[in-house]
Amino acid sequence: MTKVQLSYDLVRPLGDADLECIARVHGVYGIQRVRLKQPEANALDVEYDASRLMPDDVDAALVRAGLPIVRR
Repeated sequence: MTKVQLSYDLVRPLGDADLECIARVHGVYGIQRVRLKQPEANALDVEYDASRLMPDDVDAALVRAGLPIVRR
């Protein structure tokens, strides 16, 4: 397993519904961790297994889940 981390800026602040979206992303095979950057709460860090996913796959999973992100 090769762990890699991608950083994303949030287009808007997260709401309660977005927390459910983050929970859905955890169900994607190969995504290990989704963490909200603190204390600003304006970005996400996503840790994933690079032997299973490509960066574009991670982007697509986050967008499919409905998260308002833009990769840095």
